Amino acid sequence: MTEAIEPFVINIDDSVLDDLRDRLARTRFPDQIDGTGWDYGIPIHYLRELVGYWVQTYDWRAEEARLNQFDHFRTNIDGQAIHFVHARSPNPDAFPLLLIHGWPGSIVEFQQVIPRLCLPEAHGAESTDSFHVIAPSLPGYGFSEPPRTPGWDIRRIAHAFTELMSRLGYARYGAQGGDWGAQISTRIGAYDPEHCAALHLNMPIGSPPADPGPMSEEEQADLAAMEQFQREESGYANEQGTKPQTLGVGLNDSPAGLLAWIVEKFRAWSDCDGDPETTFTKDQLITNVMLYWTTQTIASSARLYRETMHGGALSEPTPFINIPTGVARFPKEVLRWPRSWVEHQYNLTHWTPMPRGGHFAAMEQPELFVDDVRHFFRTVR
Repeated sequence: MTEAIEPFVINIDDSVLDDLRDRLARTRFPDQIDGTGWDYGIPIHYLRELVGYWVQTYDWRAEEARLNQFDHFRTNIDGQAIHFVHARSPNPDAFPLLLIHGWPGSIVEFQQVIPRLCLPEAHGAESTDSFHVIAPSLPGYGFSEPPRTPGWDIRRIAHAFTELMSRLGYARYGAQGGDWGAQISTRIGAYDPEHCAALHLNMPIGSPPADPGPMSEEEQADLAAMEQFQREESGYANEQGTKPQTLGVGLNDSPAGLLAWIVEKFRAWSDCDGDPETTFTKDQLITNVMLYWTTQTIASSARLYRETMHGGALSEPTPFINIPTGVARFPKEVLRWPRSWVEHQYNLTHWTPMPRGGHFAAMEQPELFVDDVRHFFRTVR
């Protein structure tokens, strides 16, 4: 297969949008027990509000044009068509940075941070802090092709993304990620330390040292919060990690169902005080969902859980990451390992406790996110 890098333009056919409006107009909403709020999942009154906005007010063509302001490309790696944004800074000394999203996110998470990273002088910073940003869609997500064969776990994606950086001619680069992006970035740091100079993570992997020692009250609270997350919030991962295809049938057929499945996570995992619209706009929430709906990739995105959980990637020891690693510690991140556990896994040279923000850091707090990325990478440029 060709290794050519081809320009790509987002252009969803009108028939897809017409079909979407028809499906939304015919949504069958379930009932709800009075007074239960979000306890059982997304409240139906709020879902009705979002669906109504999607049908009557939301403008995909405007959002599509905003996304197309970036330069998009696709290339074939390991038999897989990989989509990516390649936003080059005009500064010739800009540092290449691989930005990797997770689930249920997309490149939409990075819309506000890419201009700040590429053109810092337009946002009150110095041109010496500029980056060339490469933001791929994970295989099976958005405009990257759904894998046609088993085996596309986080290890294989990490190898594909190191090949992408090589194909783009970047002999030295950094990687940044949260969620699956953190898992993939970690493995890039292990597989390609000759070229990947440093990692910046907002959900690093933690592993307890042989003698973890006493933990602070804050660390004990963080571990308790993670136990609560595993008990009450991880059902989605069990389903996607075991029977993603069955789940995918319903979510690929019902836009309202897909909206509910994803928006509930944006509310539960963000620093929003229980109201997703204190942190995100309706347009942001829906545009992220649109990248799954218009490409029919919700089933293939969910399969990453099964591939990773059943392929051995999570059961094998993760090697110690020797390259410099920075962590932005957002207070509402769903997995917050004690610092000593993170130091057991990485050459941790930078640790920033953030004042606010959660799992979708770049989307929730773009200025804080960018400031920390700039600060860390000054140490390795």
